[in-house]
Amino acid sequence: MAQHFLLSPAAKTLSLAKILRMSDQDAEKAFRMIRWADTDGEPVCPECGCLEHYNLKSRPVWKCKGCSKQFSRTSGTIFHSRKLSIRDILGAIAIFTNGAKGYSALQLSRDLDIDYKTAFVLLHKCREAIGLARDAGALSGDVEVDGAYFGGYVKPANKREDRKDRRKKIHQSGKRQVVVVMRERGGRTLTHVGVSEAEGVAAAKANVATGATVHADEASHWDKLAAHFPIKRINHQKAYSLDGACTNQAESFFSRVRRAEIGTHHHIAGKYLAAYAGEMAWREDARRVANGSQFAMIVSAAAIAPKSDVWCGYWQRQQA
Repeated sequence: MAQHFLLSPAAKTLSLAKILRMSDQDAEKAFRMIRWADTDGEPVCPECGCLEHYNLKSRPVWKCKGCSKQFSRTSGTIFHSRKLSIRDILGAIAIFTNGAKGYSALQLSRDLDIDYKTAFVLLHKCREAIGLARDAGALSGDVEVDGAYFGGYVKPANKREDRKDRRKKIHQSGKRQVVVVMRERGGRTLTHVGVSEAEGVAAAKANVATGATVHADEASHWDKLAAHFPIKRINHQKAYSLDGACTNQAESFFSRVRRAEIGTHHHIAGKYLAAYAGEMAWREDARRVANGSQFAMIVSAAAIAPKSDVWCGYWQRQQA
């Protein structure tokens, strides 16, 4: 029997030990080589693009000869205004990469002996960088569409006679959200977060190429897609796969998200559910890629991603 890819040596090309044993100088040089690959690691001013600079002796930054702006290795990137060392950031990305079902900020704060708030923002910056770097464009071929609800848990009453039917809207908290997934077989996975699964109809129209075959379950709102795409339906009350129609890969994605919710984060709802869904979509798409390559993908994405309007100064705004 052939060995599963994840168990093979080809899947394990990343060594966390080597990264954490790097000196600060080696880590900073490695980040420079990734960020400024076109100039062989030589700094480029993020403001004007000038290659000429001064080395300041008072601080580990450069001063641009063109615009006189000072900049560091992470200026203008997703890690703008960072306080952690580059080695710790690379170590955090390596740990995050190896979390098949995601990685919690609390656990990362323990692993690196950093504040929980620092770990929380750092991981969300990684998710934002991944989202910005992912391939755009419409999905083609066979595309599976489905939705699943997250968050808004309502605890049942203690006594049986006091319990309500939590499926009814009147007895829900109003915080429940749906993740709609559009998954191209053998290709990319896109997600949309909304209030109801019916919103997935508009999302599919916007993200699925004309001529693609859409696979959906028996929910009535997917009927509208028949006017735009060739469509195959599967009634899950009768079978999970029948006559070439199934949404098993979409269900596989939701399985990963559920495991992340239950086993890792315990709570992934709220205004950042889209970020977690996007992370899990990337993990699904990169599941057959070696972890060393995944690590390089995230570091490269972080090096080219601009300063985050959401996460730069996040906790300061929360306290204001």
